[in-house]
Amino acid sequence: MDSTISANVWLCIGLAACLAASGYAEDCSPKLVSVDKIWDAAPHNAFTDLVRFQDQWFCTFREGERHVYGEDGRIRIIVSRDGEHWTPAALLAEEGVDLRDPKLSIMPDGRLMILAGGSVYEGETYMGRQPRVAFSKDGHDWGPLHRILGEGEWLWRVTWHKGKGYGVTRMLTITDGKKHTDVRLVVTTDGLAYEEITGWDIHDRPNETTLRFIGDDEMMAMVRREEGDHTGWLGTSKPPYTDWDWHQTEHRFGGPNFIQLPDGSLWGASRYYPGGAKTVLARMTPTSYEPVLTLPSGGDTSYPGLVWHDDLLWMSYYASHEEKTSIYLAKISIPLSK
Repeated sequence: MDSTISANVWLCIGLAACLAASGYAEDCSPKLVSVDKIWDAAPHNAFTDLVRFQDQWFCTFREGERHVYGEDGRIRIIVSRDGEHWTPAALLAEEGVDLRDPKLSIMPDGRLMILAGGSVYEGETYMGRQPRVAFSKDGHDWGPLHRILGEGEWLWRVTWHKGKGYGVTRMLTITDGKKHTDVRLVVTTDGLAYEEITGWDIHDRPNETTLRFIGDDEMMAMVRREEGDHTGWLGTSKPPYTDWDWHQTEHRFGGPNFIQLPDGSLWGASRYYPGGAKTVLARMTPTSYEPVLTLPSGGDTSYPGLVWHDDLLWMSYYASHEEKTSIYLAKISIPLSK
């Protein structure tokens, strides 16, 4: 489909959803229902993800001394039945390794999988990295951390679809002090062994990537870039996911995530940079990203987890606007088409 036609189709879907839900387009903006701080025990609490598993909420994030360097990060998992009262569920750590950016996903066999980056530093000197995964039947008792893929890689998120897990791993190389990133789309059936589907020719150091499936097995990617104009890219592909249609947005991403709601509409969340960093919710199509709601946030912030539950969008994120870098949970009302 021509990209212009495709964009217009998605805009029409969004407009139709608004009109059906309220009768007036201006009433279709998302509304912040509530936001609560749910954790601040460590000096620095950051990089969240959120999942609904076995009728409970599980939120994960990194606990550390600061954003990077200092004391090695540990992965904290907390649990709640109602989203209001949270208790510790697990704490994962590995000596000498900074565990970062944990992501939760439910595997086809019903187990919970956690994925994290594993970086090694000597002081403030980067020495290497390799992703880690662990598995749990209940979210409380976890097996050992396993190294996956190769030294130097970082698989940032895995999305499961029809029995397979898909993700994008990036390999960082440093030559004469200049950084270069190669990215590959990979697939797994067990969370441990991964096969390459294709490499992506994206310039200006692509890194953090979220994949989702938006209907008819179409895969969509939201990609952060760290050099050039820094603007994020959106891409779509049909099976076997070797040919991609890319679109450059007008916005820089940081900790990108997005979700498709029951009416087919797409909503993204990420860091917003102009005027000082904030965490925002954005209306999306496969070719566009437009922030429409700013969450209470500031400073070191973003890395949202997104779940649609009980007709609300639940969003975990971290922020530093109340001095200490802490974990927050927001509930957002979004009108759906009927």
